Amino acid sequence: MDHTTRQRLSQKINALPVYRQLHSEKPDYDWLIAPQKVKAGIYRTEDGKGIVIANGLLAREFRIFPNLATTDLINHMTGESMLRAVSSEGTVTINGKVWNLGGLDGQSERGYLKTEWLEQMTPLPASFWIEDFETAPLEPAMPWKRSRWALNTKDATGREIVFTLKGCGETEGIRIRLHYTVYDEIPAIRKYMTLDNETGKTVNIDRFQLEYLAFAEGESPSGGDPTTFRLPNIHIESDMHCKGSFTELETEITEKWLPDPKYTSQRNYLLQTPCILEVAPPIGPDQSIDPGKTFTSFMVYEMPFDSDDLERKGLFQKRLQRTIAPWTTENPIFMHLTSSNPETVRTAIDQCAETGYEMIILSFGSGADAENISEENLKKFRELVEYGKSKGIELGCYSLLASRWISDEVDVINPKTGKRGGMTFGSSPCLCSQWGEEYFRKIKTFMEKTGMRCLEHDGSYPGDVCASTAHAYHKGLNDSQWNQFRRITELYRWIRSEDIYLNVPDYYFLKGSNKTSIGYREVNWSLPREQQLMHTRQLNYDCTWERIPSSLWSFVPLVEYHGGGAAATLEPLHEHLKEYKTLMFQNYGCGIQACYRGPRLYDTEETREAVTEIIRWYKKYRTILNSDLIHLRRPDAKDWDGLMHVNPQGKEKGLALFFNPLDHEITRTIKIPLYYTGIKGKALVREQEGKKRRYRTDENDCITLEVTLPANGHTWYVFE
Repeated sequence: MDHTTRQRLSQKINALPVYRQLHSEKPDYDWLIAPQKVKAGIYRTEDGKGIVIANGLLAREFRIFPNLATTDLINHMTGESMLRAVSSEGTVTINGKVWNLGGLDGQSERGYLKTEWLEQMTPLPASFWIEDFETAPLEPAMPWKRSRWALNTKDATGREIVFTLKGCGETEGIRIRLHYTVYDEIPAIRKYMTLDNETGKTVNIDRFQLEYLAFAEGESPSGGDPTTFRLPNIHIESDMHCKGSFTELETEITEKWLPDPKYTSQRNYLLQTPCILEVAPPIGPDQSIDPGKTFTSFMVYEMPFDSDDLERKGLFQKRLQRTIAPWTTENPIFMHLTSSNPETVRTAIDQCAETGYEMIILSFGSGADAENISEENLKKFRELVEYGKSKGIELGCYSLLASRWISDEVDVINPKTGKRGGMTFGSSPCLCSQWGEEYFRKIKTFMEKTGMRCLEHDGSYPGDVCASTAHAYHKGLNDSQWNQFRRITELYRWIRSEDIYLNVPDYYFLKGSNKTSIGYREVNWSLPREQQLMHTRQLNYDCTWERIPSSLWSFVPLVEYHGGGAAATLEPLHEHLKEYKTLMFQNYGCGIQACYRGPRLYDTEETREAVTEIIRWYKKYRTILNSDLIHLRRPDAKDWDGLMHVNPQGKEKGLALFFNPLDHEITRTIKIPLYYTGIKGKALVREQEGKKRRYRTDENDCITLEVTLPANGHTWYVFE
């Protein structure tokens, strides 16, 4: 680092306020109850040689001299440092050679780090060098018009710092910018990278590591299988998810925990403790960057936990999702219509308008074809969209992308066989083939020309690589995943900007999708209705630990689905009104929209009144019914089960649902945890719309209720 750069950086660092919060100093509040107290800031270290981004719950400390390096990640909620050693800020492989992004060397003891050791450390060889930094408020991550009801209509706020690193020698003319954001209201940090090519010639980014951090180990047994070792207590989530499933854990492809062979004082005899966090694409990206162009990586979010409590860790993850992907808190009331016959669609629109529904999705098997962009087809659905609009009902459609065979020339090529087949869904079209280009053009044209307001995009891109060298929009195997992911997410970003609601049975929330499957087994909807009632409650209980209800869809087969006959279906609706109404209450009561799949919502006046009653109730309590869920007792068909919504910022701060699976009335004394409602001391409680009663909370912020439940029935309580 030359003298001029050092002097300029020192002046800018010294203009920042000093960070004075001690490592062991904990906040005197619970951010889940009082998130407004969490304020992001950018500071300097007391010695003027480093920068800290922090918000009172966590802090990340960077050493600036002699080169950029993360020296600490402090979990202030537990009062502990989470790192044990210094490394680089990641790596980038350019034209076949690996380069470090900053970084320091010379720490011989890697079990812990003393601050004074930093003075003797030297820059890593083959590094990019820090030359500048800038700070700024956080900009919105995604365009979002907010035309529908949503629990959270705010963009995330916070502070961003961007470190500029320059290349030298072989990398002269390449500048890398490392973007770090610390958020208001949540204990999270975001990181991503951009690379500007100012060399005058094309360069190739073969690979990159966005993050490479040496964590204090979660545990380090002397022997055993290291894949079973407890990991550091932190949530890592990137916006590059694609594995054809429904949860963050199932679809994460960028997070790896590696051993640190340089950590020779660890307790594991074979030095295999997973204690290095690497965040990187599993293959590629193998991107050619022309002169004057910029490459942008994916983003990674890092959020430490403050305990091992399952409920609390889930609340952390749900609050993160609501903050960084607020569009997932939209939750329109929709049905799945099994016909695209204009008369049937208009009747369904009328029924939705009469009962309070807000959207119709033309389901799979309905005959609606979003790939047909003939003027006749566009005109048909444009007229139906306009009719729906006149009634206040949005219309959407279904399209299948992956999990289908197109041809030998189009489908992804398995690198193990050189042929199609053997991939996530057996075979799928390559999105970077000419067919893929045409598919995306047709979908955009159909949505634009018809005015459809929802796309249910089934079988989205599941992360398949493709070994073809003949497809138009990727070179070969190494760039195939990156390019296909980019193409699908470009569509989703456009959909978000057009205010089109987006259902995707994969974890694409951070790229613009609104909702994914709750994770049901489809053949279970062919079971008898009584069993479906129990399975629905188990789904709603088991699948909401770390995902918000508004981001999930479930299923209610009004007509036969995967078999089961009359015993499994609700049609004729008036003949099974109790089950129909109970299923609606169970789902809407949890804030979960189910696909009510059939040709109509009601068949008699009594059925219409039942549907209207449930929807009216849901809308009255919409805010609390879309708020966080606390799990009271899992459904097991042996005794009561229940869930409770909590929202310390809401008018109704809690709403609990109780169910009785037994054939006789029961009365139970139930301890109700009110901590996450924010209620302390006095609680006003009422059963349904009854009279309020006053309760005193105990030292654990709990009250005790005596709850009577009718045979195979339910009730609900409100807490203020």
